[in-house]
Amino acid sequence: MPLTDLSIRNAKPGPRLQKLSDGRGLQLHITPAGSKLWRWAYRFDGKQKLMAFGVYPDVSLAQARQAADEARALLATGTDPMEQRKADKLMVERSVDTFEIVAREWWKHWSPARSARHAEYVIRRLEADVFPVLGERPIDEIQTPEVVTMVKGIAERGALDIAKRSLQTCGQIFRYAIAHGHATRNPATDIRPGDILAARKKQNYARLDAKELPDLLRHIEVYQGSSVTRLAMKLMAMTFVRTSELIGARWEEFDLDAARWNIPPERMKMKTPHVVLLSRQAVQLLRTLHTLTGHRELLFPGDRNHRKPMSNNTILKALERMGYKGRMTGHGFRGIASTVLHEHGWPHEHIELQLAHQERDDTSAAYNHAQYLKPRAEMMQWWSDYLERCGAEESVNVLKQKAA
Repeated sequence: MPLTDLSIRNAKPGPRLQKLSDGRGLQLHITPAGSKLWRWAYRFDGKQKLMAFGVYPDVSLAQARQAADEARALLATGTDPMEQRKADKLMVERSVDTFEIVAREWWKHWSPARSARHAEYVIRRLEADVFPVLGERPIDEIQTPEVVTMVKGIAERGALDIAKRSLQTCGQIFRYAIAHGHATRNPATDIRPGDILAARKKQNYARLDAKELPDLLRHIEVYQGSSVTRLAMKLMAMTFVRTSELIGARWEEFDLDAARWNIPPERMKMKTPHVVLLSRQAVQLLRTLHTLTGHRELLFPGDRNHRKPMSNNTILKALERMGYKGRMTGHGFRGIASTVLHEHGWPHEHIELQLAHQERDDTSAAYNHAQYLKPRAEMMQWWSDYLERCGAEESVNVLKQKAA
């Protein structure tokens, strides 16, 4: 006879385990202690098995019958219901608050404010380097040594910069996890890259002393190579942007009437937009350059493929031909400008903004631009005037005669 709620309630424990059948394998086991346990008996692969469905009355008769029906349907497909339950439980345990799950959640929150290229790079690095080590671990159980192992593994293949960035990204993910209740501490904050990674000698770009600047400017003025290369060197001297920022410049980034060069974030090292205030001399130079390359997208197109910028070695080779091999690079203009501007009392924060050294979020970037545009424009005009005075200290005609 099928069980009823009344018969179940009236069933009393005995000295031994009692088994009351509801039919089709569903049973109610009553222990000597009085517990009433739902069990379902079935056979799989020739073996007798017993599956638990919970305790009565927490699991009602109707709920037990439904659970048995679902298990029978699964058994009919050739699947062991108990093994499937274990697999489902393991999957849930692995998916709840694992590092990878939380990291992908963080990435969806973080990426919309970044360029598509940068966001894609970050998720690829996580997938390639971080998830294989930390991905399946519950994020709140990860300890600092595990993070160290991950970082050292990346560094061992010589990718020190990627190792440092991965540590930084993990720190952001753990902070997100704490803020959203997935974790209680950030193990990435217990270490710094210098604690676990071998120090790499800092690259010092060759540059002249400020006192040698007048002679360099005069040599650039009479440079015998390409006019476009000569103008590139002059513009770099006036704006002291990075070489990559200069050679990748597009005419659409310039507003010559407003004397502004707006470099988009995807072309900047810090991935934030950068405004270069243009002096009167820089605007004049750009109008001259426009007569040479204004019909193209790039200011400084390559000789063979006009859709690609000139090589980043073009300026370096031009400096070498002028006799500055090993003494000056395109990057050296940044160091000279910083030195001279500081020596002449220009505010450090204005110089750093113009050098784009500061890593800024959207809010602080907008604030700094709004606060410092006018004084930075004055500083850049002073700098171009300074360069003009330096170049005029000796007649350029003398060098032209020597070059001839």
